[in-house]
Amino acid sequence: MNVIRFADLIAQGQVAGKRVFIRADLNVPQDDSGRITEDTRIRASVPCVKMALEAGAAVMVTSHLGRPVEGEFKPEDSLAPVARRLGELLGREVPLVAQWTDGVDVAPGQVVMLENCRLNPGEKKNKEDLARKLAALCDIFVHDAFGTAHRAEASTYGIAQFAPVACAGPLLAAEIDAISKALANPRRPLVAIVAGSKVSTKLTILKSLARNVDGLVVGGGIANTFMLAAGLPIGKSLAEPDLLDEAKAVIEAMKARGAEVPIPVDVVVAQRFAADAPATVKAANEVAPDDMILDIGPKTAAILAEKLMAAGTIVWNGPVGVFEFDAFAHGTETVARAVAASSAFSIAGGGDTLAAIGKYGIEHEVGYISTGGGAFLEVLEGKTLPAFEILERRAKG
Repeated sequence: MNVIRFADLIAQGQVAGKRVFIRADLNVPQDDSGRITEDTRIRASVPCVKMALEAGAAVMVTSHLGRPVEGEFKPEDSLAPVARRLGELLGREVPLVAQWTDGVDVAPGQVVMLENCRLNPGEKKNKEDLARKLAALCDIFVHDAFGTAHRAEASTYGIAQFAPVACAGPLLAAEIDAISKALANPRRPLVAIVAGSKVSTKLTILKSLARNVDGLVVGGGIANTFMLAAGLPIGKSLAEPDLLDEAKAVIEAMKARGAEVPIPVDVVVAQRFAADAPATVKAANEVAPDDMILDIGPKTAAILAEKLMAAGTIVWNGPVGVFEFDAFAHGTETVARAVAASSAFSIAGGGDTLAAIGKYGIEHEVGYISTGGGAFLEVLEGKTLPAFEILERRAKG
């Protein structure tokens, strides 16, 4: 994917003295009193800001936070706590600027934070007059928010259309490289793990991957629907019987290419969905009418682990069981540790996947952890993200 990279502009000496507008993803969780409870996204944005400052740019940073109503400021929508935390991480004050669309006073070597961009009327609908105003604030627009790359908004897409220069920041560039490595030019075999409660929410992803991957591991409620499609009993497990034809089509599409969707040979069942429910391992063809499948069984987990260990590239989205309950976490832990131990290049994304990675402490063994939930899913669906499209177009001049 050919885009202009901010790091290259710096290397070419094109940033000193320039006004640089960075669209970051600083949408962090806060408690009821407004205190930030988890600051990963802020810490992840620091390298781009530091790069710009060290290159002698006049730096403006903005992000959305929460779901504010455009044009209606409320204290809980303010980026003030984020500006304070960014200042702590940078070791300098980061002033917060409100009502900024008509002009920003910032000198080379300085950084300011521009108040929640979703407060600007026209942001969500990417209104051209707002996009042109934002573009007029800067000499260089830096998109460094992969979590918003699937949205065409004024601060993510419109500004990139009209800014003198539009480029990818280090976070976005890393996502582009990881996605290209995993999906555009993968080392084979390419194995994808797609899990979740419903086939319907990930049907387009499954269909898209079925055309490209060598192995498609399904888990959670999705696996139950595939088991049903394979003629296996699933008791009272979560599934979507109305999508059996779709599941069968994915299995057949894979089979036609000499690829496979491994169907569980054993499962872990319970009589109720609860952390303290007694867990029983059963063969996949022995699930009783009152059983609820909450995890893959140890034989299935071992089979999947073997496939992951032999993979060249692994794409992972979703835990394969109810890993929040320890009695039903073995399958997800086995898969996670196989991903970590495999010599394959691995890319993982999605909130539950990241939670599993954190639970088993394998952050440093996964090749790349994607920062964007919705954006990551749309990439797996085979969609071209708006941010990628406009940055590629601008790179062509």
